[in-house]
Amino acid sequence: MSITIRRIQKYKNAKKILEDLYDNPSHVLIIHYSCESFYDIKEGRTPRITSIAIRYLRSAQTKSFSIHKVAEIQSLTLAEIENHYDTLEKQMLTEYFDFLREHKDFKWAHWNMRDINYGFEALENRFIVLGGQPFQLNDDNKIDIARVLIEKYGVQYIGHPRLTKLLERNDISAKNLLTGDEEAKAFDNKEYVRLHQSTLRKVDVIDAILKRSVESDLKTNATIRQIYGLTPQGIFELIKDHWLWSLIISAIMLFLGWLLS
Repeated sequence: MSITIRRIQKYKNAKKILEDLYDNPSHVLIIHYSCESFYDIKEGRTPRITSIAIRYLRSAQTKSFSIHKVAEIQSLTLAEIENHYDTLEKQMLTEYFDFLREHKDFKWAHWNMRDINYGFEALENRFIVLGGQPFQLNDDNKIDIARVLIEKYGVQYIGHPRLTKLLERNDISAKNLLTGDEEAKAFDNKEYVRLHQSTLRKVDVIDAILKRSVESDLKTNATIRQIYGLTPQGIFELIKDHWLWSLIISAIMLFLGWLLS
């Protein structure tokens, strides 16, 4: 199989994955979470979790779990969180895994949540460390939007960090959104509310990016050749995806037909 054919197949598969999510929005959730920086942990333990946000694709309603919310329910101040962190974190993760179990048949769209450093496995391991028994979501129900976009547009479609660069390229507001370094500093400074706001914002922008991609309206740095390849099949996919190209080709065909008539 040629490189060009593989590129077209990757593009078509990725396009279908994203379209399937929007064809069944009532069974799709978008998840993101914030945590302690795993780069700064010298002893190799799993990072502490600070907040989790889960957005329903159809309604845009967001369910959230956070350290400061659990602390508030238990009548603890923000200053008291550190002394009760493990207890509060376990309660937060208990609520999250209960929600996960109740929505096990949903598709869970995420951004790079794919390993023990940052991902579903990291949440599971952290809960085990705290004495809990996590529910494991089937891998087939996890959709890594970051990876799917690479499959659709090619590895060079945007610069790093990709999420931030996509927001800039598409004029999507990054209000309240923290970078990885900013999140690490916020955790060290015990700015739990700020971390939670960033997590909520990230599920919002992931939703916006997903929607624009499905509607063929996402701006990237990828060239037509990088996305489709210069083959008859690639040109056919380009025409199907963009009405302007379809109009141009139709006009050319009509003109040629007129010349030959």
